[in-house]
Amino acid sequence: MGKRHYGQFCGLAHAADLVGERWALLIIRDLLVAPKRFTDLRRGLPKIPTNVLSARLKQLEGEGVVERRVLPRPDGSVVYELTEYGRDLEDIVLALGRWGARTLGEPGPDDIVTPDSMVMAMRSTFRAEDARDVVAGFELRLGDVVVGVRVDNGKLDVAEGELTGGADVTISTGPAIKAVMAGELTPEEAVANGSVHVDGNEALFPTFAKIFRI
Repeated sequence: MGKRHYGQFCGLAHAADLVGERWALLIIRDLLVAPKRFTDLRRGLPKIPTNVLSARLKQLEGEGVVERRVLPRPDGSVVYELTEYGRDLEDIVLALGRWGARTLGEPGPDDIVTPDSMVMAMRSTFRAEDARDVVAGFELRLGDVVVGVRVDNGKLDVAEGELTGGADVTISTGPAIKAVMAGELTPEEAVANGSVHVDGNEALFPTFAKIFRI
């Protein structure tokens, strides 16, 4: 079956043709974090069938959104990365993440959080205008997923894993962090009811809630 089109001479319709297939935006989300091997993409998107991932990557390559690159020896692996055209989607993906988070309910029993989704969540909710005078290191832990967040006078650096040099505060939580970031639960209430555990400089947790907002 050939690819379906909307049949409209419209930039939005064309964009939907390019990246509107199921899984395409999540592949792009993960590649915005870093180039990935095929196995890396499968690990981050465990529910995508292998043949569907192959098909989406082939389609995105054909549209000039994704390209393949061979790593230097001795590795020699093939990685997928976004082209310049593909990287232009960053602001759009971040905006969609913020928009979707506004009505994100409780997670289902099989819903997961991945390191790449956490990294992009931090990037999408960061309010640089409220972080101009903030210099701090945050470590966010959701179950087995850990991301390190460095804020330096309105600039953000976030990556999977513990923060190099140590964090000023470690925030261990679950889905309740969404309520804090949405302003539905104050940091003090979250700590008091046990849905968030804070180690280190506790005074930085309200700062976190101020500069990472849905």
